[in-house]
Amino acid sequence: MAIRTERVGQEIQAAVTDVLARGLVRDPRVGFITITGVKVSPDLRVARVYYSQIGSEADRQRTAEGLKAAQAFFRREVTSRVKLRVSPEIIFSWDGSLEEGDKIERLLKEVKTKEGW
Repeated sequence: MAIRTERVGQEIQAAVTDVLARGLVRDPRVGFITITGVKVSPDLRVARVYYSQIGSEADRQRTAEGLKAAQAFFRREVTSRVKLRVSPEIIFSWDGSLEEGDKIERLLKEVKTKEGW
């Protein structure tokens, strides 16, 4: 079953990315975002879509509000593009792993310059 949920997650990710790339979301709060992954519940009823965005905290907050307002739109679009028995609920979640990786890389560079490596 894990392989199926992973495959469905990949299809949902492709559908959401396509909707964003085509500019079908008319909400100006939704800026340029990158979909980093999708986790689907075992019963395929909930899809948690992870995204990242470059910008300030205020930009991220506006984007989160815009994505929350557009959840029903994304659900309809995903349902029309991915053939499933159940239309999954789409939940958007911020993915801070890219920021954490950047922070770690900056710290390593700082240590490298201080230590003279």
